[in-house]
Amino acid sequence: MVGFLSMKEIKPAASFPLPPAYRRLSRQLGKTAWIALGSLVERTLPGQGGPRYQWSRRVAGKTVSVALSPEQFAWLKEAIANQREVEQRLGQMQKMTLEHMWKRLPSATRRKKLSKKTLGLN
Repeated sequence: MVGFLSMKEIKPAASFPLPPAYRRLSRQLGKTAWIALGSLVERTLPGQGGPRYQWSRRVAGKTVSVALSPEQFAWLKEAIANQREVEQRLGQMQKMTLEHMWKRLPSATRRKKLSKKTLGLN
């Protein structure tokens, strides 16, 4: 058949060299310390009610809130910031992966051009 590659002819993803920006993001991920999901609330005004430090997160589709000590609050604040950095870096890496695939690998024939949203490049 014309235009089709056998599975033996397809290069695995590992055979393509990683661009420097992608390698940099990967190294940064490897240096990440503790990570945690959720959000924190610090009540500073008197009379607001409830615990002074609070951590909320979703567990099995429900929101769970826990009172924290000042030390736990400070520690979790850093872990949550690390989690957000990891998510941002992973998003950049995913976008670079799709850009690489769309630019360097043969595409299926289409009647109309795909949008950036459809391609995952927005």
